[in-house]
Amino acid sequence: MRIIPIAATAALSLLIAQAIAEGASPTDPQIAAIVVTANQVDIDAGKLAKSKSTNKEVQDFANLMITDHTGVNSSATELVQKLKVTPEDNPTAQSLKKGGDENVAKLKGLSGKDFDKAYVDHEVTYHQSVIDALDKTLIPSAKNAELKALMVKVRPAFVAHLEHAKQLQAKLGA
Repeated sequence: MRIIPIAATAALSLLIAQAIAEGASPTDPQIAAIVVTANQVDIDAGKLAKSKSTNKEVQDFANLMITDHTGVNSSATELVQKLKVTPEDNPTAQSLKKGGDENVAKLKGLSGKDFDKAYVDHEVTYHQSVIDALDKTLIPSAKNAELKALMVKVRPAFVAHLEHAKQLQAKLGA
């Protein structure tokens, strides 16, 4: 049986589905907060995996997550400063943060292969949920062309991360 800590992804999906059902679209400042929070959640999990895993492939993947998601956050921060937009905290960003904190807390209690498997399983689920959110809500809801372009530009990296995580998941499950 796989252990998949899905609190963050379930909450993200639920909040986005609720917003769509209510006809509400996140504003650009809310989208900026969601993007930064989603990336930070993955950076935090990656830092833990980098320090805790003894599996070279898991450590390499964690390093990639830290590097790539830090880069996206840097780009997002530069863009919001350029546009003079202040990221607006919102229930989706708060839920992502809470789910990310819960995931890290759960991972801290694991070690060895159990840790590696739980970390990678979460990465698969998390990246799929973020891609779904980008495609179904965040990109279509963005009003600012530069914000939308940034999300479109980084989307292939999220897809590559998902595929990498799935390959790693298959290796760890074997």
